[in-house]
Amino acid sequence: MPVNKKMSIGEVLRMDGDTAIFMSFGMHCLGCPCATAEPIEDACAVHGTNADELVEKLNEFLNSKK
Repeated sequence: MPVNKKMSIGEVLRMDGDTAIFMSFGMHCLGCPCATAEPIEDACAVHGTNADELVEKLNEFLNSKK
């Protein structure tokens, strides 16, 4: 299942705990209960980052592990 920007950060982390790509997009609070329930799109808006670019990088990473 590909990642999309409506998915929560927690959903993506459960798919693969190595998805530290979030960190490179300025999202350093991945352990925070609020952050993990937040949709990627909303988290990117708060952090001033591009949700589409993050989703693309996450999917590239996950596909490379198949």
